[in-house]
Amino acid sequence: MGLNDTPNAERIHIGIFGKRNAGKSSLVNAITGQKLAVVSDVPGTTTDPVSKAMELLPLGPVLLIDTPGYDDEGELGSLRVEAARKVLYKTDIALLVVDSSESVSAGDTDIIREFEKMNIPYIIVYSKSDKYDPKTDNKTISVSAHTGEGIHELKEKIGSLAKLIGRNDRRLVADFIKKGDTILLIIPIDESAPKGRLILPQQQAIRDILDADCIAVEVKEDRVKEAIAGMKVKPAIVITDSQAFGRVSKDVPEDILLTSFSILMARYKGFAEVALKGASAIDTLKEGDRVLISEGCTHHRQCNDIGTVKLPAMLKRHCGCDLSFEYSSGGGFPEDLSEYKLVIHCGGCMLSDREILRRINMIDMAGIPVTNYGMAIAHVNGILERSTKLLDNNI
Repeated sequence: MGLNDTPNAERIHIGIFGKRNAGKSSLVNAITGQKLAVVSDVPGTTTDPVSKAMELLPLGPVLLIDTPGYDDEGELGSLRVEAARKVLYKTDIALLVVDSSESVSAGDTDIIREFEKMNIPYIIVYSKSDKYDPKTDNKTISVSAHTGEGIHELKEKIGSLAKLIGRNDRRLVADFIKKGDTILLIIPIDESAPKGRLILPQQQAIRDILDADCIAVEVKEDRVKEAIAGMKVKPAIVITDSQAFGRVSKDVPEDILLTSFSILMARYKGFAEVALKGASAIDTLKEGDRVLISEGCTHHRQCNDIGTVKLPAMLKRHCGCDLSFEYSSGGGFPEDLSEYKLVIHCGGCMLSDREILRRINMIDMAGIPVTNYGMAIAHVNGILERSTKLLDNNI
């Protein structure tokens, strides 16, 4: 997967914050070397967060997010401020832009407190240094978007902070396998499958297997027995789409490790342990209990959609009662979780690490059990222990 093809969720998210007309958009243009953001002397030109995926050396793939000024005014301004605040949820590194003609304001201090409370590494960037005296120390740097002064040094400073994040050594499946192993991937192709492509966890798994010098074999769920019978050496692991767990588990011999893309993604994103624990809460659900099913992506719902159709039907059948389901998708996620008895989240492949873990922490702090699609489906099929066996020493 090339840098240009790196999913946004896998990129380091760099949030750019500051008051209106502080020079945020000019800084984005200077960092990228492109006129991506509209620049104007009129305060409030940026009305919504604007994202740009790019390669930023020495970091590699990053996502720059230019936000509206957090001092915006009026009813519409307050919505823009709230939109800027939500960018914090997915920010790995923050840049606070301050006009060099000014000192750090009370509003700047407030957002610095937010950075520190959320453990977000940050740099204070004094803009327009070609017009005013430069300021610098360990936490600050002066730059000029007009002349390019300080931009290279800023990139190096960002690179030094990126080392604190430590995400580059994670693997989806490669740390479970050894060179030469064959991995069988079960990929249903039905009306819910995206046309002409594979979903992200499937792509990542194939690439990870190839990087480990292993063999990836892909079949649909109706060819599992045939595929295994045709192999000279049995597969080291079978990885299936979770919705096919019921059928696939019957076709894969018990002596072969079995798991799903969703379960592997929960480990990859850092919440497998809490998701495994939360799956048992399914057995405690009673008539009328409210369950939140949350997806990190947005897509057109199909008649047999996994999140809104198949999974609720499985849960109702397993619990033997009528349950109340609510749904969230994309960047939307309820702030008040108090009415739910269980939250079932997707693997989070389209969400940044910080955003998915923020959600999991919110749920945990509310005292509500949480699991994910793969573990919930494995549980109702009676194969949770089998499908998570390979995680025993890796969560």
